[in-house]
Amino acid sequence: MLSRFVTPTPSDQGSCATRLAIAVGVFLAGIVVLAIIVIPTAIMNPGVLNIAGGLQCTTDETAEQAESSSYAEDSIPENYLEIYRETGEDKGIPWNILAGVGQVESKHGRWDGPGITEGHNDWGAAGPMQFGALDGSAAGNSWGGEPVMDADERPEEGYGQDGNDDGVVSVYDPADAIPAAADYLIEHGAEEDMRQAIFGYNHAWWYVDDVTDWADRYADGDFETSSDVETAVNCEVNEDGDPIAQAPDELTQQVVDWAMDQRGKPYLWGGTGPNAFDCSGLTMRAYESIGVTIPRVSQDQWGFGPEVSQGEEQPGDLVFFDVQRAGEPGGPGHVGMVIGDGLMVEAWCTDCGPIATREYDDPSRADILGFTRPLEHPDVKAQLES
Repeated sequence: MLSRFVTPTPSDQGSCATRLAIAVGVFLAGIVVLAIIVIPTAIMNPGVLNIAGGLQCTTDETAEQAESSSYAEDSIPENYLEIYRETGEDKGIPWNILAGVGQVESKHGRWDGPGITEGHNDWGAAGPMQFGALDGSAAGNSWGGEPVMDADERPEEGYGQDGNDDGVVSVYDPADAIPAAADYLIEHGAEEDMRQAIFGYNHAWWYVDDVTDWADRYADGDFETSSDVETAVNCEVNEDGDPIAQAPDELTQQVVDWAMDQRGKPYLWGGTGPNAFDCSGLTMRAYESIGVTIPRVSQDQWGFGPEVSQGEEQPGDLVFFDVQRAGEPGGPGHVGMVIGDGLMVEAWCTDCGPIATREYDDPSRADILGFTRPLEHPDVKAQLES
C-alpha cells in the first residue's frame, strides 16, 4: 500500500490556469461536455455533520451503504463480502470502496504473489489489504508490531487490530486487515475527500481510479463515496438552520448565487464553463453573470483588487492562496469566493473532487495571501453604471 509509490501528495493547492492554460482550456472545456459529473441532490435528514472542520450542515451522520451488485456477489468470496459490508456499516464508510481496495491489492486474498498469506512482498507489505508490516522496509510498518501477534501485545502505534475478537491480530486475516484498512482511510480523510484518502493508501492516481472503478462495479445502482463531499456540494443551511452564503446586497448576492449553483460540477484545468471550471474560471464567470469583466487568471485577479483586510471580508469577495508553481506568473495560484462564516465556494485541484463549499482559513490548506473586493474596483463600477 502506502509506501510502494512515492509520488508526493498534491496540495491546494492545485494551481489555477496560467495564461497558457486559457487556450488549452477552451479546447478541454468542450470535451468535458461529453463527460459531466452529476452529483445528486442530497437528502436532508436529522443529524449534524462537520465538514473540513468548518462547514456544518443537516444531513445523515453515516455514509450511505450501497447494495451489492450481482457481479459483487458472484465475484467476491462470501467471507470477504460479509466483512466488507459489516466493516462499512461499523466504520461509516462505503463497503464497496473497501472491496475496491481489496481487489486491487490482492484480488480479495486470492492473488498468488508474495506476502498475501505469509511473509512480505518486495516492499515489506503483507496481507490481503497489503499493509506495511516490516520495520525498516520501503512500506514501513503501518500495521504496528509483528504481522501476527497476540491481541494483548498489540502496540499503540499502527492500525493492526483484532477485528474478529479471536485474541490474535493478524495482517493475513481479512477480519483484522479490512477494519484496519477502513481506519487507515478514515485517518487519511475519507470523511472529507474519499479520493484523497485512497491516494494516501497508495500514492498513485491510477490506483485511485482502479479502486473507484471496482467500487462502482460492486455497487448496485449509484452511490456516493463520501456523505461529507455530498454535503459540501449540496449544503444550504448551517447547524442552526440558517441559510449560508448570504451577501450584503442584491447585486453581490447574484454573484454568490451563481457561484454556488455551479457546485457539483467537475474541476477542469483551464476550464471556464459552462460544464467545468478551474478556480479562477469559476470566479471570473461568476462576475460575468452580472455583466462585469474581471481578469481571467488568479494572479491577475489578485492584482486587480482592490484588497480587503482579513477579518473584513464578506460574501462575494475573493480569497487568494500562496500557491506558486514553476513557470507560472508570480502571485497566488489558487482563488475561491468567500460566502461568509469562514467558508468559500471553490473549484479545487484536479482529482480533488467537485466544485464545493469548504473552509478557507484551515491549517491543512496553503497560507492565505489576502482578499479582494472586485465590485469596488473603479472599472467594475463604471461597467455597472453603463
